[in-house]
Amino acid sequence: MTARLSKAVLTSHVTFSIGWLGAVAVFLVLAITGLTSQDILLVRSSLIAMELSAWFVIVPFCLTSLFTGVIQAGGTKWGLFKHYWIIVKLFLTVASTILLLLHMQPISYLSGVAANPSFSNSQHSVQLIDLIAKAGAAILVLLAITTISIYKPWGRIQLTTEIRKSWTFYARIAIIGLILIIIIKHLFGGGMQGH
Repeated sequence: MTARLSKAVLTSHVTFSIGWLGAVAVFLVLAITGLTSQDILLVRSSLIAMELSAWFVIVPFCLTSLFTGVIQAGGTKWGLFKHYWIIVKLFLTVASTILLLLHMQPISYLSGVAANPSFSNSQHSVQLIDLIAKAGAAILVLLAITTISIYKPWGRIQLTTEIRKSWTFYARIAIIGLILIIIIKHLFGGGMQGH
């Protein structure tokens, strides 16, 4: 990757990563407003805005951050699997992305319910508290990812040829692949119906 292209990808990655963090913070404020406000019109508006911000800002920023991070790491001297801090960031980002996609259904459900004029937020306070807790946790994880990016802790991974070719290495890859297949099937097979 050329130096100019590397800087462009890095700029995109940083922009979308920090944008993702900011969008989750806005989502958190909307969820808190939906839980605490006594103005039912404001509550309904907040819940509808939560779905819009999640689908049209948070999800695209999340996916773009993941995509540009993989390209940036893979196309530069850092390498995707050469440093522990990059693997930790990748794991946290992939896990956050999967959890976000899994929890889009309850967000959309609340928005749909809020669109009904007979909506009462007291009936859905448990779901809102759950979304508030998850948004708060997401902010902590995104702050951890940002901190790891700046400090770059831990060292370089030293993999020998024997480790790369060992059966345990391939078994771990197979297990990770199986888990990802189950999660993807869960996402596209109806997801969290009872959630």
